[in-house]
Order: sequence, then structure tokens, then C-alpha cells
Amino acid sequence: MSTTPELDADGVAAAERELCGLVNALAQRIDSHVRLRATPLGLSAPQAVALRELTGPMTMRELAERMSCEPSNATFVVDRLERSGYVRRRPHPTDRRAKLLVLTPEGTALREQLLTQLAADSPLQPLSQRELHTLQRLLERAVTGD
Repeated sequence: MSTTPELDADGVAAAERELCGLVNALAQRIDSHVRLRATPLGLSAPQAVALRELTGPMTMRELAERMSCEPSNATFVVDRLERSGYVRRRPHPTDRRAKLLVLTPEGTALREQLLTQLAADSPLQPLSQRELHTLQRLLERAVTGD
């Protein structure tokens, strides 16, 4: 027997609408935070997201997936990072058609600086590690449908 009252269709719709509003508001706060922290480093928000997501060598397709964008958009961002000397394209060891994106030493240093800046006053900072883990699990479940 559940202690949570069952919601009718209107209650479910209202709860989903409120949750969607909260998720959207959080996404906007995170986006604003990234923009605010990226600009002093001479980066656009998409460049900052790309650097944040480049946790190691990866293909453009993998980066685009992590950035939640089309590969052509990621290519534009990476082209700019490459011209600035932060990223290099290297041959993929097993796929001749693909290139691996690799941070240069300058890119690695900038990424570390960016991560430090992003951690400062993060919109998620009020949450404990346990709460962050719980939020992550719940969002993953909602996204995957599992």
C-alpha cells in the first residue's frame, strides 16, 4: 500500500508541467552560468561545453552526443578551438574514416581553469553529493524510460 496519493489526469498534468518548468529553469541557470564563466576565458558557451565534455580523446560524433548537438555544430565549435590551439585532430587507431579529438597542453590548462570557474557558484552547489547522485539517477531514469 502506497503512502503517496494517486493523482488524477489533471494532477499528473499539473505535476509534469511544474517539473518541466523546474527542469527548464535549471537548464537556463546552468546555461547562464556557463556563459558567465566562459566569457572571461575568451570562450563562447558552446566552446566551454566542448572543453568541459572533452574528458579524453574522442570522436566528433562522441563529442556531439555529449554536447547534445548535431555533429556539424560540434565541428564548427571544434574548428574554432583548433584554430586557437586548444584541440588537435589525430588519426583514429581503428577507424580510418574517423579522427580523434585531443586536447593540446594549452587546451588541457584552459579546461582545468574552466572547470574551476564552473564549480564556483554552480547552480547545483546547494545540493549535497547524495542529492546530486539522486537527481542524476532520477533524470537518467526519466530520460531512458527505465
